[in-house]
Amino acid sequence: MHGQKPSDFISFDKPASCWNEAFPAGNGRMGAMVFGGVATELLQLNEDSVWYGGPKDRINPSAKDSLPKIRALIDEGRISEAQDLCALALSGTPDTMSHYEPLCNLYVLFGYDDDSCTDYSRVLDIANSEIRVSYVKDGARFTRSVIASYPDKVIALKLGCDKDGMISFRTQLARGNITWDMRPYKQQVYRNPGYNSCVDSVRCSSPSTCVLTGRCGGTGANGFACGIRVLADGGEVRTVGGSIEVTGADSALILIAASTEFYDKDIKHHIDSVLNSASGKGCKALWADHFADYGSLYGRTSLTLPDEEWEVVRMFNFGKYLMISGSREGSQPLNLQGIWNKDTDPAWGSKFTININTEMNYWPCEVLDLPECHMPLFDLIERMKPRGEEVASKMYGMRGFVAHHNTDIFGDCAPQDTCLSSTYWVLGAAWLCLHIWEHYRYTCNVDFLRSHFDTMVQAAVFIADYSVVDDGYLTLSPTISPENEYELPGGGKGCVCKGASMDDQIIYELFDAVMAADNVLHSGRPEIEEIRDLLPLVRPVTVGTDGRIMEWHKDVKETDSGHRHISHLFGLFPGTTIKGDELLSAASKTLSARLESGSGHTGWSRAWIINLYAALGQGDEAYKHIKLLMENSLLPNLFDDHPPFQIDGNFGLVSGIVRMILGREGKLLPALPSVWKDGSIKGFKLPGGSLIDLVWEDYKVVSKERY
Repeated sequence: MHGQKPSDFISFDKPASCWNEAFPAGNGRMGAMVFGGVATELLQLNEDSVWYGGPKDRINPSAKDSLPKIRALIDEGRISEAQDLCALALSGTPDTMSHYEPLCNLYVLFGYDDDSCTDYSRVLDIANSEIRVSYVKDGARFTRSVIASYPDKVIALKLGCDKDGMISFRTQLARGNITWDMRPYKQQVYRNPGYNSCVDSVRCSSPSTCVLTGRCGGTGANGFACGIRVLADGGEVRTVGGSIEVTGADSALILIAASTEFYDKDIKHHIDSVLNSASGKGCKALWADHFADYGSLYGRTSLTLPDEEWEVVRMFNFGKYLMISGSREGSQPLNLQGIWNKDTDPAWGSKFTININTEMNYWPCEVLDLPECHMPLFDLIERMKPRGEEVASKMYGMRGFVAHHNTDIFGDCAPQDTCLSSTYWVLGAAWLCLHIWEHYRYTCNVDFLRSHFDTMVQAAVFIADYSVVDDGYLTLSPTISPENEYELPGGGKGCVCKGASMDDQIIYELFDAVMAADNVLHSGRPEIEEIRDLLPLVRPVTVGTDGRIMEWHKDVKETDSGHRHISHLFGLFPGTTIKGDELLSAASKTLSARLESGSGHTGWSRAWIINLYAALGQGDEAYKHIKLLMENSLLPNLFDDHPPFQIDGNFGLVSGIVRMILGREGKLLPALPSVWKDGSIKGFKLPGGSLIDLVWEDYKVVSKERY
């Protein structure tokens, strides 16, 4: 659109040849990866509640009796034996919770003899949330536009041409072995091999509507449905089998709706209702309402940097696009891949990994004045709470709310995997609850705080029960430092331990937040005094003999000195316990040592490093890692690459950019790199709820407005 800049677009001059080149669209609950093929258009579709199975009881019946034995083995220095018993007695049964699955695919198959064309263009318009495809074929200009509308709950595909009667295609809704044969339909020998091996039905309910139904795998799984409706201007629309065919139309509109029994038991009625409503509006109103809704969120903030930094600004804008597209009120929160996943058994289950990844997804949310996008995370936390209380009671014999390093759509809080370096960690709920306090800090919404206060308290109460006092300090046993290992005195590697620095930093932040929240609410709850009494027993951040922040309570040596997790710097960012010259110097040394040994080799890890250098006030170092992330950890469509794709690095990058300009407590230009001599921000939010516009020139603030 008129007046837009390169930072507002991602563009290609050819169709996507693979998923990592396709463009994402989303309305919170539904996502699509749009390929833009000439002969075959493919929309790979997701719905955020399509998950394997249903709620499971995975609590290990041997956990409660084994916990004292594990603690005794750790006290005796018999770490290998303690780890063996952890794997048997503290792992979930089964050890894996539910995982995210794709919904289905929509193929739009055109009647071309070949896929040749000229003047091809494929654009993701970040500023307007629209994907556009254009090309010339057979003497005519063909156009497509895709939006994912939050107001109308549909994904919409509009097809047009500058000559009348040229729009002809057939559709195929499919879920199964993905062939993704993008050749012209007439050249395909196998016409749908395996396309529908994972569905129950594909039926056309009217000459313009087709619905695919199925059920996710596993006992108690939710049923799902995806429906399409095709509306054409001119030409003929008819159904053949499970396909809708359009012949000789001037233009056409394909509407896509989906749901599962997780949201609505009568899913077919839901889809009919959504499609009927959207059909009645027509293209013009659908697009106008979508632009208005998206723009009302996207336009709240903006970033301007020197012209040569347009790619950095584009990554900032793309991060906002992904947040608004992937996390809206009433949807599920962003998992490891947001809402965009093509695999029936994706990497790490595409779950909510809560030892940093899910939290990183939401780091930029409040400061970018997108509190609505944060809300799905709080819905999940409350869904987790009763499950986590059950795990605390039955697994550990303790009060409160516990979660480990993963959860799923059903709020499963039992340990995930049997991974010694990640599974036996009990602070997932504690870290998530810090987001409750963060949301309150920026919104000052007392009703919100009151509605989630018990959740914060119960997370703190579990820590009070699970902790032991060791050497005068509150200590978790067993615990780990995610996801690192240390050298054992007699050789070999240890993961499970008694006391890790990240634990102390999270515990301090949570206890402090609970007491601060109580100062607002004046709850009078007896647990508050219990937490207040325990706060002085939290071990302070400690510097080791080598001048670095200690990762464990004992001054042991890590086996992977370039590990991707930098857990013991939690208190630098996103926490606040690492402060003062001595600790900041030790943190800087810690970070340098990690990097010298190769840390930052994954996208999200590099993003965390940007935030850590921003917190240290080292702008040029932070900027160096922005460039390294963009050079080494982005896929062609600008998705973050772990590898494989993980969306957390996209949001961590945005957070790092923000924190270089606006510190966590509102400090101005705390880590401005030399290449950002001039610039401005608009509409960023400060703790307390006020907004700020800022302009700087020659590294100095020249205009500041708070409102």
